[in-house]
Amino acid sequence: MSSELEVLAVYGLVIILTIVLQVLATLPQYDLSYLVGPRDQTRELNGLAGRLARASTNNVTALAYFAPAVLVTPVHGQTTAAALLAAQIFLFARIVYVGFYALGVPWLRTISWGIGLVSAIYLYGVALL
Repeated sequence: MSSELEVLAVYGLVIILTIVLQVLATLPQYDLSYLVGPRDQTRELNGLAGRLARASTNNVTALAYFAPAVLVTPVHGQTTAAALLAAQIFLFARIVYVGFYALGVPWLRTISWGIGLVSAIYLYGVALL
């Protein structure tokens, strides 16, 4: 990938894919009429569907802190190879995070989450310093 913005776009696709996988994993638990209905009665998702739902929520939260760092970096003229690498590490860590979460692997999931967070913090440092 040639820019942090491309990494951000790919991350958006990762979020969409995670949501699609979560919906597919939900189908065996709840019939299609519940999924297309108004969902006035909330139901708890279990197993893989629940883990993917929580990973999706966490991915959207991560997008909220990753996107500003990526968007501010080029505005301040701070796009560097290191910033691009940090964005790529963030993306890789988040993809691994979803996989570990889906499989129910707690420690590696947390480590990958932390790597992604540190990468985003680094991008803020590049953008603001």
